[in-house]
Amino acid sequence: MFHTPTTDLVKLQSEASGIPFIEHETEGEKEKELNDLKKALQKAKEAFNIDGIITGALFSNYQRERIEKVADSLGLKVFSPLWHIDQETEIREIINQGFKFIITKVAAEGLDKTWLNRPIDHLDVDKLLKLNQKAGLNIAFEGGEAETLVLDCPLFKKQIKIEQSEIKKDGIVATLIIKKAALVNK
Repeated sequence: MFHTPTTDLVKLQSEASGIPFIEHETEGEKEKELNDLKKALQKAKEAFNIDGIITGALFSNYQRERIEKVADSLGLKVFSPLWHIDQETEIREIINQGFKFIITKVAAEGLDKTWLNRPIDHLDVDKLLKLNQKAGLNIAFEGGEAETLVLDCPLFKKQIKIEQSEIKKDGIVATLIIKKAALVNK
């Protein structure tokens, strides 16, 4: 249910945005991971007096229903502002808004290691749309076809710079291993 590549860089995103960071480890084991999510949200509720959470889900009922179940058990409201927004529209809008993001893992036919570690732009969205028509690829990657990492956005006071990385390949899966990254001025 959870994004796994580059999770260690969330600390840099937290620092870049000024949003507090709470970490809670999970093995990612189905159903047990919900207890881990509940513990993390409970920590956030107690530490920051939150009364709700925001999700970025577009169409994944699997994630939405699980998040809502955990939030309800803690008395937290759930806001999903992107729910059922057209995937192409959403991706193009975040590019237009100044989000700079890269793909850190590919795991679907039609996506290879050449997609890794480069900013995604409108031409890439065009290519993803063609892959969607050809192979049914979810262009927002909600089916796990790929994973992404935001390096910069309007909320960030600094941006993340990848200083050292390598690519690990295993069959059709290729993963960007980020060995060193830092915050830099915009």
